[in-house]
This record gives sequence, structure tokens and C-alpha cells, in this order.
Amino acid sequence: MSNSLTFVHRIEGWLDLLSKLCLIICAVALATLVATFGWLVWGRYVMNVTPTWVEQLGLLLVGYIAFLGAAVGIHEQFHLSVTLFRDAFGPKMTGIWRFIIDIILASFGGVMFVAGLELFAFGWETMLPMLNIPESFRTLAFVICGALIAIFAGFRAVFRVIYWKNGETYPDPVHHEEA
Repeated sequence: MSNSLTFVHRIEGWLDLLSKLCLIICAVALATLVATFGWLVWGRYVMNVTPTWVEQLGLLLVGYIAFLGAAVGIHEQFHLSVTLFRDAFGPKMTGIWRFIIDIILASFGGVMFVAGLELFAFGWETMLPMLNIPESFRTLAFVICGALIAIFAGFRAVFRVIYWKNGETYPDPVHHEEA
């Protein structure tokens, strides 16, 4: 195995760890969401005291779950995709289309990151009601997602080029549809 492919495998390992970390954060956020809404129901219907902060926390957590989950979808390549054009041109062109898609996704992630940073800076002075934390914590999920999409798709595009230079095709995951 060439040094460049060893480099690819090492970076892929780090990206896999980053993806798993995102999934762990999503799982903790989801468990917290379920627990706090359980507390909301208990407080409202049993104790007759509604904890108003739960809804704001729920909105915050849903953003992190959705955006981090989307970034993992890009890494694992199980995100929503339309394969009509890519598959219509045959196996040789499929690799080129996948490369183009990776570049487009990385660019999209970069734009998302930059726009998210602007929103993050804009919302720093405004506080989230009931939570008393800056509004920017809502847009932080957007910023992180954009950065992760740019990283995951950008590295995959680079990996494709490295594989091509070694006379190989970058292995894409095979997802089987369940009946």
C-alpha cells in the first residue's frame, strides 16, 4: 500500500471518530430532550406547575440533533440524494459525478459555515428567553454542521483524487434498501 493510501486510511479513521462523536452528542441530546419533555408533562399535569424553560431547551436540542445528524449523513453517505444523473452515465462516469457531488457538498458546507458565523456573531447580544444564554447557541449547530459537511465532503473529494492517482477507485459504501 502506498504512503498516500496509508495517509487516507489514517484520516478516514479520524473522520470516523468525529462522526461517532457527533452521533454520541445527538444521542445525549435526544435523551435529554425526552427526559425534559417528560418533566414538562409531569410538571404541567401532575404538579400543576409548567416548567417554561423546557420548550426553549427542546428547540435548542432539536437544532443540534438535526444539524449534527445531517453532517453524519454526509460522512456516512446515507443522506438524501438523487442518483438519476450519476447512474445514467455508467460506472466510469459515476466516479466523476461522485467527485463533483463531493465538491458541491463541500462548497455548500463552506457557505453554510461562513453564513453561520455571521448569524452567530449577530445573535450574541440577544438572549434566549427562559434559558438566559445567547441566541448564538442556536446558530452554533448550523456553524458546526457547515464545517463538518465541508470537512467530510472535502476530504472525500481529496481521497477520490488520491485513489485515482494510485489507479484505484475510492470505495463508496453500499447501502441496501430493506423491503
